[in-house]
Amino acid sequence: MDNMDRKILAELQQDGRLSLTDLAERVNLSLSPCHRRLRALEQSGAITGYRAQLDAEALGLTFDALVFVTMRDADRDTVESFEQAVATVPNVLRAQRLFGDPDYLLQVVARDLRAFQKLYDERISTLPGVQRLSSTLVMKSVVENRPLPL
Repeated sequence: MDNMDRKILAELQQDGRLSLTDLAERVNLSLSPCHRRLRALEQSGAITGYRAQLDAEALGLTFDALVFVTMRDADRDTVESFEQAVATVPNVLRAQRLFGDPDYLLQVVARDLRAFQKLYDERISTLPGVQRLSSTLVMKSVVENRPLPL
């Protein structure tokens, strides 16, 4: 990856809907070389996809919580079962395995407290291998959807 690839990636992080023509113009490349580089970045896995960024609050998902998960056991089967199951919960926006205690950090959104409580009681607490859950509410997002530093 060279500086031109980084320029292409930086522009796409700012606006993933750029036309190929606009992208080429912004990075000062002609159309064909820009297209070749873009395809190479996609094939290499540097670009994993394109999607719209949505505003959760505008869509009625105003309750944002962080849930810390401590597992009963850390064996491979338990971890795999938990990770497969948590991936099926649509309200879990991010699930990260951590070093130390707790074992996982989940970012969860819901319509309101009642919806979160139902999700917490019926889905999250019943995930395979869960020993203990601890939650905290997000007061405000200060940095969000920041582009990667290139």
